[in-house]
Amino acid sequence: MGRRVRAKPGARRGRRDKTGLPSRHVSVGAASAPHRAFYYAMGMTEAEIAQPFVGVATTWNEAAPCNITLHRQAEAVKKGVKAAGGTPREFTAITVTDAIAMGHQGMKASLVSREVIADSVELTMRGHCYDALVGLAGCDKSLPGLMMAMVRLNVPSVFLYGGTNLPGRHNGQDITLLEVFEGVGELSKGTISRAELNARERASVPTSGSCAGQYTANTMASVSEAIGLALPGSAGPPASYDSRDAYGENAGQVVMRLLSQGLRPRDIVTKKALENACAVVAATGGSTNAGLHLPAIANEAGIKFGLSDACRIFRRTPYIGDLKPGGKYLMVDLWRAGGVPIVLKALLDGGYLHGDCLTVTGKTLAENLANVRVPADQDIVHSTSRPLSRAGGLAGLKGSLAPEGAIVKIAGMKRLAFSGAARVFEREEDCLKAVFARAYKEGEVLVIRNEGPKGGPGMREMLSTTAALYGQGMGEKVALVTDGRFSGGTRGFCIGHVSPEAAAGGPIGLVENGDIIDIDATKGTLHLRVSASELKSRRAKWTARKTEYGSGVLWRYAQTVGSAAWGAVTQPGAAAETHTYADI
Repeated sequence: MGRRVRAKPGARRGRRDKTGLPSRHVSVGAASAPHRAFYYAMGMTEAEIAQPFVGVATTWNEAAPCNITLHRQAEAVKKGVKAAGGTPREFTAITVTDAIAMGHQGMKASLVSREVIADSVELTMRGHCYDALVGLAGCDKSLPGLMMAMVRLNVPSVFLYGGTNLPGRHNGQDITLLEVFEGVGELSKGTISRAELNARERASVPTSGSCAGQYTANTMASVSEAIGLALPGSAGPPASYDSRDAYGENAGQVVMRLLSQGLRPRDIVTKKALENACAVVAATGGSTNAGLHLPAIANEAGIKFGLSDACRIFRRTPYIGDLKPGGKYLMVDLWRAGGVPIVLKALLDGGYLHGDCLTVTGKTLAENLANVRVPADQDIVHSTSRPLSRAGGLAGLKGSLAPEGAIVKIAGMKRLAFSGAARVFEREEDCLKAVFARAYKEGEVLVIRNEGPKGGPGMREMLSTTAALYGQGMGEKVALVTDGRFSGGTRGFCIGHVSPEAAAGGPIGLVENGDIIDIDATKGTLHLRVSASELKSRRAKWTARKTEYGSGVLWRYAQTVGSAAWGAVTQPGAAAETHTYADI
Protein backbone atom coordinates (compact mmCIF):
# COMPACT_ATOMS: atom_id res chain seq x y z
CA MET A 1 0.00 0.00 0.00
CA GLY A 2 1.09 3.58 -0.63
CA ARG A 3 2.41 6.02 1.92
CA ARG A 4 -0.42 8.04 3.46
CA VAL A 5 -0.23 11.81 3.24
CA ARG A 6 -1.43 14.15 5.97
CA ALA A 7 -4.38 16.34 5.04
CA LYS A 8 -3.78 20.04 4.47
CA PRO A 9 -4.71 22.44 7.28
CA GLY A 10 -8.40 23.22 6.99
CA ALA A 11 -9.15 20.37 4.60
CA ARG A 12 -10.88 18.30 7.27
CA ARG A 13 -13.04 21.25 8.27
CA GLY A 14 -14.70 21.46 4.86
CA ARG A 15 -13.89 22.96 1.51
CA ARG A 16 -14.92 26.50 2.43
CA ASP A 17 -12.39 26.80 5.21
CA LYS A 18 -9.36 28.16 3.37
CA THR A 19 -6.94 27.83 6.26
CA GLY A 20 -3.58 26.95 4.78
CA LEU A 21 -4.66 27.50 1.17
CA PRO A 22 -2.96 30.18 -0.99
CA SER A 23 -6.31 31.60 -2.16
CA ARG A 24 -7.09 32.86 1.36
CA HIS A 25 -4.82 35.81 0.55
CA VAL A 26 -7.15 37.00 -2.23
CA SER A 27 -10.61 35.87 -1.11
CA VAL A 28 -10.96 35.91 2.68
CA GLY A 29 -11.47 38.86 5.05
CA ALA A 30 -11.93 42.59 4.70
CA ALA A 31 -8.50 43.09 3.08
CA SER A 32 -9.64 40.96 0.14
CA ALA A 33 -12.63 43.18 -0.69
CA PRO A 34 -10.88 44.69 -3.77
CA HIS A 35 -10.00 41.21 -5.01
CA ARG A 36 -13.56 40.00 -4.58
CA ALA A 37 -14.80 43.03 -6.52
CA PHE A 38 -12.91 41.71 -9.55
CA TYR A 39 -14.40 38.25 -9.09
CA TYR A 40 -17.92 39.65 -8.91
CA ALA A 41 -17.18 41.56 -12.12
CA MET A 42 -16.62 38.21 -13.87
CA GLY A 43 -19.91 36.80 -12.63
CA MET A 44 -18.55 34.72 -9.77
CA THR A 45 -20.86 34.09 -6.84
CA GLU A 46 -20.07 34.42 -3.17
CA ALA A 47 -20.12 30.62 -2.91
CA GLU A 48 -17.61 30.24 -5.76
CA ILE A 49 -15.28 32.78 -4.17
CA ALA A 50 -15.41 30.82 -0.91
CA GLN A 51 -14.29 27.60 -2.63
CA PRO A 52 -10.69 26.56 -3.45
CA PHE A 53 -9.36 28.10 -6.66
CA VAL A 54 -8.02 25.59 -9.18
CA GLY A 55 -5.81 26.79 -12.01
CA VAL A 56 -6.63 25.05 -15.31
CA ALA A 57 -3.59 25.73 -17.48
CA THR A 58 -3.45 24.86 -21.15
CA THR A 59 -1.04 25.52 -23.99
CA TRP A 60 -3.92 26.06 -26.41
CA ASN A 61 -3.17 28.03 -29.55
CA GLU A 62 -3.79 27.99 -33.28
CA ALA A 63 -0.18 27.24 -34.20
CA ALA A 64 -0.63 23.51 -34.74
CA PRO A 65 -3.02 20.55 -34.43
CA CYS A 66 -1.18 19.45 -31.26
CA ASN A 67 -2.84 22.16 -29.19
CA ILE A 68 -6.09 22.93 -30.97
CA THR A 69 -8.35 20.69 -28.82
CA LEU A 70 -7.00 21.79 -25.46
CA HIS A 71 -9.61 24.49 -24.83
CA ARG A 72 -12.39 21.92 -25.36
CA GLN A 73 -10.71 19.53 -22.96
CA ALA A 74 -10.19 22.32 -20.41
CA GLU A 75 -13.95 22.85 -20.37
CA ALA A 76 -14.34 19.23 -19.30
CA VAL A 77 -11.75 19.71 -16.55
CA LYS A 78 -13.62 22.78 -15.27
CA LYS A 79 -16.83 20.78 -15.18
CA GLY A 80 -15.13 18.18 -12.99
CA VAL A 81 -13.65 20.80 -10.65
CA LYS A 82 -17.07 22.43 -10.19
CA ALA A 83 -18.76 19.11 -9.53
CA ALA A 84 -16.24 18.43 -6.76
CA GLY A 85 -16.74 21.78 -5.02
CA GLY A 86 -13.92 23.84 -6.52
CA THR A 87 -13.75 27.03 -8.57
CA PRO A 88 -11.76 26.57 -11.80
CA ARG A 89 -9.80 29.46 -13.32
CA GLU A 90 -8.60 28.77 -16.84
CA PHE A 91 -5.47 30.37 -18.32
CA THR A 92 -3.04 29.66 -21.13
CA ALA A 93 0.71 29.51 -21.56
CA ILE A 94 2.64 29.81 -24.80
CA THR A 95 3.90 26.86 -26.78
CA VAL A 96 6.28 26.53 -29.71
CA THR A 97 5.38 23.73 -32.11
CA ASP A 98 8.46 21.84 -33.22
CA ALA A 99 7.13 20.59 -36.54
CA ILE A 100 6.72 24.18 -37.70
CA ALA A 101 9.83 25.54 -35.96
CA MET A 102 11.98 22.75 -37.43
CA GLY A 103 14.78 23.30 -39.93
CA HIS A 104 15.31 27.04 -39.51
CA GLN A 105 16.17 29.64 -36.88
CA GLY A 106 12.75 29.25 -35.28
CA MET A 107 13.87 25.99 -33.68
CA LYS A 108 16.06 28.02 -31.33
CA ALA A 109 12.81 28.97 -29.58
CA SER A 110 11.68 25.41 -28.90
CA LEU A 111 13.62 24.31 -25.82
CA VAL A 112 13.54 27.86 -24.46
CA SER A 113 9.75 27.62 -24.55
CA ARG A 114 9.86 24.82 -21.95
CA GLU A 115 11.26 27.27 -19.41
CA VAL A 116 8.85 30.04 -20.45
CA ILE A 117 5.91 27.68 -20.06
CA ALA A 118 7.02 26.61 -16.57
CA ASP A 119 7.78 30.19 -15.57
CA SER A 120 4.51 31.60 -16.89
CA VAL A 121 2.44 28.95 -15.14
CA GLU A 122 4.36 29.63 -11.93
CA LEU A 123 3.78 33.39 -12.24
CA THR A 124 0.07 33.01 -12.96
CA MET A 125 -0.41 30.68 -10.03
CA ARG A 126 1.66 32.88 -7.71
CA GLY A 127 0.08 36.13 -8.77
CA HIS A 128 -3.48 34.91 -8.32
CA CYS A 129 -2.95 32.53 -5.39
CA TYR A 130 -4.49 29.42 -6.91
CA ASP A 131 -4.66 26.38 -4.65
CA ALA A 132 -4.29 23.51 -7.12
CA LEU A 133 -3.46 22.92 -10.77
CA VAL A 134 -4.62 20.83 -13.70
CA GLY A 135 -2.31 21.22 -16.69
CA LEU A 136 -3.16 20.25 -20.26
CA ALA A 137 -0.44 20.08 -22.90
CA GLY A 138 -0.08 19.01 -26.53
CA CYS A 139 3.22 19.70 -28.26
CA ASP A 140 6.65 18.46 -27.19
CA LYS A 141 8.05 21.03 -24.74
CA SER A 142 4.69 21.90 -23.22
CA LEU A 143 4.45 18.51 -21.50
CA PRO A 144 7.65 18.77 -19.45
CA GLY A 145 7.07 22.52 -19.03
CA LEU A 146 3.79 21.91 -17.24
CA MET A 147 5.13 19.00 -15.21
CA MET A 148 8.08 21.18 -14.12
CA ALA A 149 5.66 23.89 -12.99
CA MET A 150 3.62 21.39 -10.98
CA VAL A 151 6.66 20.12 -9.10
CA ARG A 152 8.03 23.63 -8.63
CA LEU A 153 4.80 25.02 -7.16
CA ASN A 154 4.06 21.79 -5.27
CA VAL A 155 0.33 22.40 -5.09
CA PRO A 156 -1.92 19.38 -5.67
CA SER A 157 -1.76 18.81 -9.42
CA VAL A 158 -2.93 16.51 -12.22
CA PHE A 159 -1.34 16.43 -15.67
CA LEU A 160 -3.45 15.72 -18.75
CA TYR A 161 -2.13 15.09 -22.26
CA GLY A 162 -4.12 16.53 -25.14
CA GLY A 163 -3.76 13.34 -27.17
CA THR A 164 -2.12 11.96 -30.27
CA ASN A 165 -3.26 12.48 -33.83
CA LEU A 166 -4.37 9.70 -36.14
CA PRO A 167 -2.26 8.57 -39.08
CA GLY A 168 -3.22 9.42 -42.62
CA ARG A 169 -3.59 6.90 -45.44
CA HIS A 170 -1.46 7.06 -48.57
CA ASN A 171 -0.99 4.33 -51.16
CA GLY A 172 -2.86 1.93 -48.92
CA GLN A 173 -0.60 2.44 -45.92
CA ASP A 174 -0.56 4.52 -42.74
CA ILE A 175 1.49 7.70 -43.07
CA THR A 176 2.70 10.23 -40.50
CA LEU A 177 4.57 13.51 -40.58
CA LEU A 178 7.89 11.63 -40.39
CA GLU A 179 7.35 10.29 -43.92
CA VAL A 180 6.96 13.89 -45.11
CA PHE A 181 10.23 15.00 -43.50
CA GLU A 182 12.00 11.99 -44.98
CA GLY A 183 10.29 12.69 -48.30
CA VAL A 184 12.23 15.95 -48.52
CA GLY A 185 15.42 13.88 -48.52
CA GLU A 186 14.00 11.46 -51.07
CA LEU A 187 13.12 14.38 -53.34
CA SER A 188 16.67 15.73 -53.10
CA LYS A 189 17.97 12.31 -54.15
CA GLY A 190 15.47 12.13 -56.99
CA THR A 191 13.75 8.97 -55.78
CA ILE A 192 10.31 10.61 -55.53
CA SER A 193 8.57 13.39 -57.46
CA ARG A 194 7.33 16.71 -56.19
CA ALA A 195 3.80 15.44 -56.79
CA GLU A 196 4.45 12.47 -54.47
CA LEU A 197 5.79 14.77 -51.76
CA ASN A 198 2.74 16.99 -52.15
CA ALA A 199 0.45 13.97 -51.82
CA ARG A 200 2.22 12.94 -48.62
CA GLU A 201 1.98 16.35 -47.03
CA ARG A 202 -1.75 16.52 -47.73
CA ALA A 203 -2.44 13.04 -46.36
CA SER A 204 -0.10 12.71 -43.40
CA VAL A 205 -1.87 14.65 -40.62
CA PRO A 206 -5.64 14.19 -41.02
CA THR A 207 -6.70 15.07 -37.46
CA SER A 208 -5.91 17.19 -34.44
CA GLY A 209 -3.37 15.95 -31.91
CA SER A 210 0.36 15.50 -31.53
CA CYS A 211 2.59 13.50 -33.89
CA ALA A 212 1.47 9.91 -34.09
CA GLY A 213 4.61 7.89 -33.28
CA GLN A 214 6.56 7.48 -30.07
CA TYR A 215 8.12 10.86 -30.66
CA THR A 216 8.67 13.45 -27.93
CA ALA A 217 5.04 14.32 -27.17
CA ASN A 218 3.86 10.71 -26.89
CA THR A 219 7.06 9.79 -25.03
CA MET A 220 6.46 12.46 -22.40
CA ALA A 221 2.76 11.54 -22.26
CA SER A 222 3.86 7.99 -21.42
CA VAL A 223 6.18 9.48 -18.81
CA SER A 224 3.28 11.36 -17.22
CA GLU A 225 1.58 8.06 -16.40
CA ALA A 226 4.77 6.28 -15.34
CA ILE A 227 5.89 9.10 -13.05
CA GLY A 228 2.46 9.25 -11.41
CA LEU A 229 1.28 12.76 -12.32
CA ALA A 230 -1.40 11.63 -14.80
CA LEU A 231 -4.45 9.39 -14.52
CA PRO A 232 -3.88 5.79 -15.65
CA GLY A 233 -4.72 5.39 -19.34
CA SER A 234 -5.00 9.11 -20.00
CA ALA A 235 -2.04 9.26 -22.40
CA GLY A 236 -3.71 7.03 -24.98
CA PRO A 237 -6.98 8.33 -26.49
CA PRO A 238 -6.50 10.42 -29.65
CA ALA A 239 -7.09 14.16 -29.39
CA SER A 240 -9.96 14.07 -31.86
CA TYR A 241 -11.96 11.60 -29.77
CA ASP A 242 -14.54 13.09 -27.44
CA SER A 243 -13.77 10.24 -25.05
CA ARG A 244 -10.78 12.33 -23.92
CA ASP A 245 -13.25 14.66 -22.22
CA ALA A 246 -14.09 11.99 -19.65
CA TYR A 247 -10.44 12.02 -18.56
CA GLY A 248 -10.64 15.80 -18.28
CA GLU A 249 -13.72 15.72 -16.09
CA ASN A 250 -12.15 13.03 -13.92
CA ALA A 251 -8.92 15.04 -13.62
CA GLY A 252 -10.93 17.98 -12.28
CA GLN A 253 -12.52 15.80 -9.63
CA VAL A 254 -9.26 14.08 -8.73
CA VAL A 255 -7.37 17.33 -8.18
CA MET A 256 -10.00 18.35 -5.63
CA ARG A 257 -9.53 15.03 -3.86
CA LEU A 258 -5.76 15.59 -3.84
CA LEU A 259 -6.36 19.01 -2.31
CA SER A 260 -8.43 17.45 0.45
CA GLN A 261 -5.82 14.74 1.05
CA GLY A 262 -2.87 17.11 0.89
CA LEU A 263 -1.11 14.91 -1.69
CA ARG A 264 1.41 17.03 -3.58
CA PRO A 265 3.65 16.52 -6.65
CA ARG A 266 6.83 16.11 -4.59
CA ASP A 267 5.16 13.24 -2.72
CA ILE A 268 4.81 11.60 -6.14
CA VAL A 269 7.91 12.67 -8.09
CA THR A 270 10.65 10.84 -6.21
CA LYS A 271 13.90 9.37 -7.50
CA LYS A 272 12.20 6.00 -7.87
CA ALA A 273 9.37 7.61 -9.85
CA LEU A 274 11.95 9.21 -12.15
CA GLU A 275 13.51 5.79 -12.66
CA ASN A 276 10.06 4.44 -13.57
CA ALA A 277 9.72 7.23 -16.12
CA CYS A 278 13.11 6.35 -17.62
CA ALA A 279 12.05 2.71 -17.86
CA VAL A 280 8.97 3.46 -19.95
CA VAL A 281 11.05 5.67 -22.28
CA ALA A 282 13.60 2.91 -22.82
CA ALA A 283 10.97 0.18 -23.14
CA THR A 284 9.13 2.00 -25.92
CA GLY A 285 12.14 3.36 -27.83
CA GLY A 286 11.07 6.87 -26.89
CA SER A 287 12.57 10.27 -27.61
CA THR A 288 16.12 11.20 -26.62
CA ASN A 289 14.60 14.47 -25.40
CA ALA A 290 13.50 12.58 -22.30
CA GLY A 291 17.18 12.70 -21.37
CA LEU A 292 16.76 16.47 -21.03
CA HIS A 293 13.29 16.68 -19.58
CA LEU A 294 13.52 14.13 -16.77
CA PRO A 295 16.59 15.79 -15.20
CA ALA A 296 14.77 19.14 -15.50
CA ILE A 297 11.73 17.76 -13.66
CA ALA A 298 14.05 16.26 -11.05
CA ASN A 299 15.67 19.67 -10.57
CA GLU A 300 12.29 21.13 -9.61
CA ALA A 301 12.00 18.49 -6.88
CA GLY A 302 15.54 19.05 -5.61
CA ILE A 303 16.61 15.59 -6.78
CA LYS A 304 20.06 15.21 -8.30
CA PHE A 305 19.28 13.16 -11.39
CA GLY A 306 21.19 13.80 -14.61
CA LEU A 307 21.63 12.29 -18.05
CA SER A 308 24.00 9.62 -16.72
CA ASP A 309 21.40 8.54 -14.15
CA ALA A 310 18.74 8.32 -16.85
CA CYS A 311 21.03 6.38 -19.18
CA ARG A 312 21.78 3.86 -16.44
CA ILE A 313 18.06 2.99 -16.39
CA PHE A 314 17.85 3.08 -20.20
CA ARG A 315 20.62 0.49 -20.44
CA ARG A 316 19.16 -1.98 -17.93
CA THR A 317 15.57 -1.81 -19.26
CA PRO A 318 14.57 -4.13 -22.14
CA TYR A 319 13.07 -2.70 -25.30
CA ILE A 320 9.56 -4.18 -25.52
CA GLY A 321 7.34 -1.61 -27.30
CA ASP A 322 7.42 -1.93 -31.10
CA LEU A 323 6.63 1.72 -31.79
CA LYS A 324 7.74 4.14 -34.48
CA PRO A 325 10.23 5.51 -35.37
CA GLY A 326 12.27 2.44 -34.44
CA GLY A 327 9.37 0.02 -34.80
CA LYS A 328 6.10 -0.56 -36.63
CA TYR A 329 3.25 0.85 -34.58
CA LEU A 330 1.76 4.20 -33.54
CA MET A 331 0.38 5.55 -30.27
CA VAL A 332 -3.19 4.90 -31.40
CA ASP A 333 -2.31 1.23 -31.96
CA LEU A 334 -0.89 1.01 -28.44
CA TRP A 335 -4.03 2.66 -27.09
CA ARG A 336 -6.27 0.14 -28.87
CA ALA A 337 -4.25 -2.68 -27.33
CA GLY A 338 -4.55 -1.28 -23.81
CA GLY A 339 -2.46 1.89 -23.72
CA VAL A 340 0.50 2.84 -21.56
CA PRO A 341 -0.81 0.70 -18.65
CA ILE A 342 0.03 -2.52 -20.52
CA VAL A 343 3.63 -1.30 -21.05
CA LEU A 344 3.86 -0.49 -17.34
CA LYS A 345 2.30 -3.84 -16.40
CA ALA A 346 4.81 -5.75 -18.55
CA LEU A 347 7.67 -3.83 -16.94
CA LEU A 348 6.29 -4.31 -13.44
CA ASP A 349 5.81 -8.03 -13.94
CA GLY A 350 9.38 -8.24 -15.22
CA GLY A 351 10.77 -6.46 -12.16
CA TYR A 352 11.74 -3.24 -13.94
CA LEU A 353 9.51 -0.77 -12.05
CA HIS A 354 9.18 0.44 -8.48
CA GLY A 355 5.60 -0.54 -7.75
CA ASP A 356 5.44 1.28 -4.41
CA CYS A 357 5.53 4.80 -5.92
CA LEU A 358 2.51 6.98 -5.15
CA THR A 359 0.37 8.40 -7.99
CA VAL A 360 -2.37 11.01 -8.35
CA THR A 361 -4.98 8.31 -7.78
CA GLY A 362 -3.81 8.19 -4.16
CA LYS A 363 -2.76 4.60 -4.82
CA THR A 364 0.61 3.15 -5.70
CA LEU A 365 1.62 2.31 -9.23
CA ALA A 366 1.31 -1.39 -8.44
CA GLU A 367 -2.20 -0.87 -7.07
CA ASN A 368 -3.20 1.01 -10.22
CA LEU A 369 -1.95 -1.89 -12.36
CA ALA A 370 -3.35 -4.73 -10.23
CA ASN A 371 -6.16 -5.57 -12.66
CA VAL A 372 -4.32 -4.74 -15.90
CA ARG A 373 -3.58 -7.63 -18.23
CA VAL A 374 -1.25 -7.54 -21.23
CA PRO A 375 -3.31 -8.95 -24.14
CA ALA A 376 -1.92 -12.07 -25.77
CA ASP A 377 -3.39 -11.30 -29.20
CA GLN A 378 -1.10 -8.37 -30.03
CA ASP A 379 2.57 -7.85 -30.92
CA ILE A 380 2.95 -4.20 -29.97
CA VAL A 381 4.09 -4.81 -26.39
CA HIS A 382 6.31 -7.83 -25.79
CA SER A 383 7.10 -9.46 -22.48
CA THR A 384 10.36 -8.59 -20.78
CA SER A 385 11.36 -12.25 -21.07
CA ARG A 386 11.09 -12.03 -24.86
CA PRO A 387 11.97 -8.40 -25.64
CA LEU A 388 12.79 -6.80 -28.96
CA SER A 389 16.25 -6.29 -27.44
CA ARG A 390 17.76 -6.80 -24.00
CA ALA A 391 19.00 -3.19 -23.81
CA GLY A 392 16.59 -0.28 -23.92
CA GLY A 393 15.82 1.79 -27.00
CA LEU A 394 18.21 4.56 -25.92
CA ALA A 395 21.86 4.47 -24.92
CA GLY A 396 24.14 6.84 -23.08
CA LEU A 397 27.65 7.47 -24.36
CA LYS A 398 30.73 8.90 -22.66
CA GLY A 399 34.33 9.34 -23.68
CA SER A 400 36.96 11.81 -24.80
CA LEU A 401 34.48 13.55 -27.13
CA ALA A 402 31.73 13.69 -24.50
CA PRO A 403 33.20 13.69 -20.96
CA GLU A 404 29.82 14.59 -19.43
CA GLY A 405 27.82 12.33 -21.72
CA ALA A 406 25.73 12.09 -24.87
CA ILE A 407 22.71 10.07 -25.98
CA VAL A 408 21.62 8.03 -29.01
CA LYS A 409 18.39 6.24 -29.91
CA ILE A 410 19.22 2.65 -30.87
CA ALA A 411 15.67 1.26 -31.14
CA GLY A 412 15.39 -0.62 -34.43
CA MET A 413 19.06 -0.10 -35.34
CA LYS A 414 21.10 -3.03 -36.64
CA ARG A 415 24.49 -1.37 -36.42
CA LEU A 416 25.59 -0.25 -32.96
CA ALA A 417 29.21 0.73 -33.61
CA PHE A 418 30.62 3.23 -36.08
CA SER A 419 34.03 4.77 -36.81
CA GLY A 420 34.68 7.41 -39.40
CA ALA A 421 36.35 10.63 -40.37
CA ALA A 422 34.77 13.86 -39.16
CA ARG A 423 33.24 16.41 -41.49
CA VAL A 424 32.68 19.50 -39.34
CA PHE A 425 29.92 22.09 -39.60
CA GLU A 426 29.57 25.17 -37.40
CA ARG A 427 25.76 25.23 -37.56
CA GLU A 428 22.87 23.06 -38.74
CA GLU A 429 22.10 25.06 -41.89
CA ASP A 430 25.58 24.38 -43.28
CA CYS A 431 25.17 20.65 -42.75
CA LEU A 432 21.65 20.58 -44.21
CA LYS A 433 22.90 22.41 -47.30
CA ALA A 434 25.69 19.84 -47.70
CA VAL A 435 23.20 16.98 -47.30
CA PHE A 436 20.88 18.36 -49.97
CA ALA A 437 23.89 18.82 -52.26
CA ARG A 438 25.11 15.30 -51.31
CA ALA A 439 28.45 16.88 -50.43
CA TYR A 440 29.42 14.17 -47.96
CA LYS A 441 30.60 10.58 -48.16
CA GLU A 442 29.39 7.26 -46.87
CA GLY A 443 31.30 6.32 -43.72
CA GLU A 444 31.79 9.88 -42.49
CA VAL A 445 30.79 11.31 -39.14
CA LEU A 446 29.02 14.63 -39.66
CA VAL A 447 29.72 16.93 -36.71
CA ILE A 448 27.40 19.86 -36.04
CA ARG A 449 28.58 22.07 -33.19
CA ASN A 450 27.67 25.41 -31.63
CA GLU A 451 24.06 24.19 -31.37
CA GLY A 452 24.05 23.46 -27.64
CA PRO A 453 21.94 25.26 -25.03
CA LYS A 454 24.36 28.19 -24.76
CA GLY A 455 25.97 28.04 -28.17
CA GLY A 456 22.81 27.94 -30.28
CA PRO A 457 21.46 29.45 -28.22
CA GLY A 458 18.52 27.13 -27.72
CA MET A 459 19.79 23.62 -28.55
CA ARG A 460 17.94 23.05 -31.80
CA GLU A 461 16.43 19.74 -32.91
CA MET A 462 17.70 18.59 -36.30
CA LEU A 463 14.95 16.41 -37.77
CA SER A 464 15.19 18.17 -41.12
CA THR A 465 18.81 17.08 -41.43
CA THR A 466 18.44 13.56 -40.05
CA ALA A 467 15.26 12.88 -42.03
CA ALA A 468 16.96 14.11 -45.22
CA LEU A 469 19.83 11.69 -44.59
CA TYR A 470 17.38 8.85 -44.03
CA GLY A 471 15.41 9.83 -47.12
CA GLN A 472 18.63 9.60 -49.12
CA GLY A 473 19.16 6.06 -47.82
CA MET A 474 22.13 7.11 -45.67
CA GLY A 475 20.55 6.86 -42.20
CA GLU A 476 22.96 4.20 -40.94
CA LYS A 477 25.71 4.71 -43.53
CA VAL A 478 26.88 7.95 -41.91
CA ALA A 479 26.81 9.10 -38.31
CA LEU A 480 25.83 12.53 -36.98
CA VAL A 481 27.26 13.93 -33.74
CA THR A 482 26.11 17.21 -32.23
CA ASP A 483 25.90 19.26 -29.06
CA GLY A 484 22.35 20.03 -30.21
CA ARG A 485 19.50 17.57 -30.04
CA PHE A 486 17.15 15.51 -32.16
CA SER A 487 13.44 15.11 -32.66
CA GLY A 488 11.71 12.10 -31.20
CA GLY A 489 11.14 11.16 -34.83
CA THR A 490 14.86 10.93 -35.59
CA ARG A 491 16.29 7.54 -36.49
CA GLY A 492 19.72 6.44 -37.62
CA PHE A 493 23.17 6.86 -36.09
CA CYS A 494 22.50 10.27 -34.52
CA ILE A 495 24.28 11.23 -31.28
CA GLY A 496 23.04 14.32 -29.47
CA HIS A 497 23.44 16.26 -26.21
CA VAL A 498 27.24 16.01 -26.45
CA SER A 499 28.45 17.63 -23.23
CA PRO A 500 30.22 19.86 -22.50
CA GLU A 501 29.00 21.71 -25.57
CA ALA A 502 31.34 23.63 -27.84
CA ALA A 503 30.35 27.00 -26.37
CA ALA A 504 31.35 25.77 -22.92
CA GLY A 505 34.75 24.63 -24.13
CA GLY A 506 33.85 20.99 -24.72
CA PRO A 507 36.04 18.77 -26.91
CA ILE A 508 33.46 18.86 -29.71
CA GLY A 509 34.62 22.44 -30.31
CA LEU A 510 38.14 21.15 -31.06
CA VAL A 511 37.27 18.55 -33.71
CA GLU A 512 38.81 19.11 -37.15
CA ASN A 513 37.91 17.68 -40.53
CA GLY A 514 39.41 14.21 -40.94
CA ASP A 515 39.68 13.40 -37.21
CA ILE A 516 38.53 9.85 -36.51
CA ILE A 517 35.55 9.48 -34.21
CA ASP A 518 34.71 6.10 -32.65
CA ILE A 519 31.16 5.35 -31.51
CA ASP A 520 30.10 2.19 -29.69
CA ALA A 521 26.54 2.13 -28.36
CA THR A 522 27.02 -1.34 -26.88
CA LYS A 523 29.96 -0.23 -24.76
CA GLY A 524 28.51 3.27 -24.27
CA THR A 525 31.57 5.10 -25.61
CA LEU A 526 32.21 8.15 -27.80
CA HIS A 527 35.87 8.88 -28.45
CA LEU A 528 37.86 11.35 -30.51
CA ARG A 529 40.99 9.67 -31.80
CA VAL A 530 43.26 12.66 -31.20
CA SER A 531 46.15 12.80 -28.72
CA ALA A 532 45.92 14.80 -25.51
CA SER A 533 48.86 16.94 -26.58
CA GLU A 534 47.23 17.80 -29.89
CA LEU A 535 43.96 18.71 -28.16
CA LYS A 536 45.89 20.92 -25.73
CA SER A 537 47.49 22.72 -28.67
CA ARG A 538 44.12 23.24 -30.35
CA ARG A 539 42.54 24.47 -27.11
CA ALA A 540 45.20 27.17 -26.76
CA LYS A 541 44.04 28.59 -30.11
CA TRP A 542 40.31 28.09 -29.55
CA THR A 543 37.82 30.90 -28.98
CA ALA A 544 34.09 30.55 -28.48
CA ARG A 545 31.97 31.32 -31.52
CA LYS A 546 29.98 34.50 -31.07
CA THR A 547 26.26 34.13 -31.71
CA GLU A 548 24.04 36.58 -33.53
CA TYR A 549 21.82 36.95 -30.47
CA GLY A 550 23.01 39.86 -28.35
CA SER A 551 19.62 40.73 -26.89
CA GLY A 552 16.17 39.37 -26.26
CA VAL A 553 15.02 36.08 -24.79
CA LEU A 554 17.65 33.97 -26.54
CA TRP A 555 20.42 36.15 -25.14
CA ARG A 556 18.95 35.94 -21.65
CA TYR A 557 18.57 32.17 -21.95
CA ALA A 558 22.21 31.77 -22.98
CA GLN A 559 23.35 33.66 -19.87
CA THR A 560 21.59 31.32 -17.46
CA VAL A 561 21.22 27.89 -19.07
CA GLY A 562 23.26 24.98 -17.75
CA SER A 563 24.63 21.79 -19.27
CA ALA A 564 22.45 19.41 -21.25
CA ALA A 565 23.86 16.69 -18.98
CA TRP A 566 21.69 18.15 -16.19
CA GLY A 567 18.61 19.01 -18.21
CA ALA A 568 19.61 22.40 -19.66
CA VAL A 569 17.87 24.18 -16.79
CA THR A 570 18.02 27.91 -16.08
CA GLN A 571 17.67 28.01 -12.30
CA PRO A 572 18.85 25.96 -9.32
CA GLY A 573 15.51 24.37 -8.53
CA ALA A 574 14.22 23.11 -5.20
CA ALA A 575 17.70 22.51 -3.82
CA ALA A 576 18.12 26.27 -3.37
CA GLU A 577 14.59 27.30 -2.35
CA THR A 578 13.69 28.58 1.10
CA HIS A 579 9.97 27.75 0.80
CA THR A 580 7.50 26.32 -1.67
CA TYR A 581 4.68 28.31 -3.19
CA ALA A 582 2.13 25.85 -1.81
CA ASP A 583 3.00 26.91 1.73
CA ILE A 584 2.55 30.68 1.37
